[in-house]
Amino acid sequence: MNEMKETYVAKVVVNIGTGEVGDEVQKAKTLIRKLTDSTPVETESGSDAKTFGKRAGLNLGVMTTLRGEEAREFLEEVKPAIENGISQDSFDGNGNFSFGISEYIDVPGIEYDADIGMRGFEAAVKLERPGYRTKKRDHKPREIGDSHRIDDDEAREFVREELDIEVTE
Repeated sequence: MNEMKETYVAKVVVNIGTGEVGDEVQKAKTLIRKLTDSTPVETESGSDAKTFGKRAGLNLGVMTTLRGEEAREFLEEVKPAIENGISQDSFDGNGNFSFGISEYIDVPGIEYDADIGMRGFEAAVKLERPGYRTKKRDHKPREIGDSHRIDDDEAREFVREELDIEVTE
């Protein structure tokens, strides 16, 4: 196979939206540290928060980004929690996919913490191929050609074969 066509996990973004300010955000930060061993950042509500009765600029969530081997290891750790299956609707058309875990205690090796309580998290996975940097570089950025983009069928095949996660209908 052409090495430029090999797909890999570029990053995994782990996110917890609390919907509340203060103590709930701190509990979410503790949970992300426990799950990923990385430092989380707080996320602010945007201008569309008024729809939900909140004002813009409030810290309502927490997230962290994992790249490279850390991202792959995280996916291996949480794979049993998704019962080795994700819906084909989880793919976005650009080769990326996301899934949610309703309770963090479903992840093997993570014990219940009364200070955190019961909460879930979501993970968004970005798949790439070698050469995607040309779109992001500062000097002479270029678009990725259609034949080099990852479509949903290729992403599903990668998830099945490389990550050993079942894709359900």
